[in-house]
Amino acid sequence: MTARHQRKTPATKPADASQPIDNTVTAPADQPRFAQPEVKSVPPRYVVKHGSDAAAYKVLDEESRASELQPLPFPPSRGGTEPVLTMAELYGQSGAALAAAVEKAGRLVFHAVGDTGNVHGPELQARVTDKMVADFTDAAEVQPRFFFHLGDVVYNFGEAAYYYDQFYDSYRNYPAPILGLAGNHDGLVAPNVSVPSLEAYLRNFCAERFAHTPESGGLDRTAQVQPGVYYTFEAPLLRILALYSGTLEDPGVIAAIDGRFADLGDAQLAFLEAALTRARDEKYEGALILAHHHPAYTLAGERGHGSSTLMRRQIDAICDRVGLWPHAVLSAHAHNYQRYTRRRGAFETPYVIAGNGGHSRPQKLTRMIDPPLRTPLAIPTDEDKVVLENYDQTDNGYLRLIVTPTQLRIEYHPASDGDESKTPDDSVTVDLATRTLGHFAG
Repeated sequence: MTARHQRKTPATKPADASQPIDNTVTAPADQPRFAQPEVKSVPPRYVVKHGSDAAAYKVLDEESRASELQPLPFPPSRGGTEPVLTMAELYGQSGAALAAAVEKAGRLVFHAVGDTGNVHGPELQARVTDKMVADFTDAAEVQPRFFFHLGDVVYNFGEAAYYYDQFYDSYRNYPAPILGLAGNHDGLVAPNVSVPSLEAYLRNFCAERFAHTPESGGLDRTAQVQPGVYYTFEAPLLRILALYSGTLEDPGVIAAIDGRFADLGDAQLAFLEAALTRARDEKYEGALILAHHHPAYTLAGERGHGSSTLMRRQIDAICDRVGLWPHAVLSAHAHNYQRYTRRRGAFETPYVIAGNGGHSRPQKLTRMIDPPLRTPLAIPTDEDKVVLENYDQTDNGYLRLIVTPTQLRIEYHPASDGDESKTPDDSVTVDLATRTLGHFAG
């Protein structure tokens, strides 16, 4: 087991983008807090022992085979048709100055990965977390400003009892805000349990103000203030449109479609159209990323997670109608790393899956009887040309994303490379103006 790094974040002025984030000075109770000033090593085991969920999954599997399992409804987000959360709001009183400084510097770096909660113990997740925390030893201007989680924070049913072990303690050394989107396990409710769907997630990620929750166990990190499970996240040079793709294992579902899933309504479709329309009308020139937990494209592999075709077509229809497409699409759910290129006319869009954040050892993209995949590999679709460009089915890892006024770069870093390695095992760069792939200009 790797030891968690014994380091502190240096004391600096957080409004200066040329300096690292300061989290060592006590903040008022209504202001956000992130890492602990006192750094702690990885515990050998969790505080709360995780029991077996085999009986619960037997019931759910029977309902799924009988086509009785439906995605659970979710509450509307605060803030109207297009709820918005800004990076400045993540940092409280110092946020506006920090956002202005990042804008002036012309570079924004952040992390992303999903499927992090591990039911067996902290080891796999800690390897990823340690390497992410090591990025805060970089030069200050290229340190990450936040971690955008791609869903499945706590397994298997998003229980409040496991938030301390799988989230708060696991990221006690991460010295920046953590926000993101909910995965299917964050909203799934075990059979014969009366807890509302998403209850613990909403309390810890969608609070109305910064506060410590019971789940934090006395650690410093405060609850996040997302307006709900779907929203626009605005940061300097960047907008992320976050969607909630539901509680089913497959497929991802964001709204009612073809007479099915009526309880979900169409609030997320209205949100997506409003967000894209605003970006189009404002002639937004920054990076535009779409994020949802279930992937639009994926190879089923050994455990059967497939592409969410109906959800993808709903999203495509809105993008077509508005006339604006994202520069990249991020997801998780499949417990590995995959990167696809979708070619739509002259546009080239990366679809990146980063679902190997520590929940389990990565899932194989092929069954044991199949030969290994060689990339690039064309993926049969009835729409655009889609190519699997790269994958990792042997390691856990995370994404490091860099946004400049002209480019979006997405890097994949496996945990096994170690903290001293800063070279990604895979990367892709999107030109923001042309929406084509190229080389990173720095």
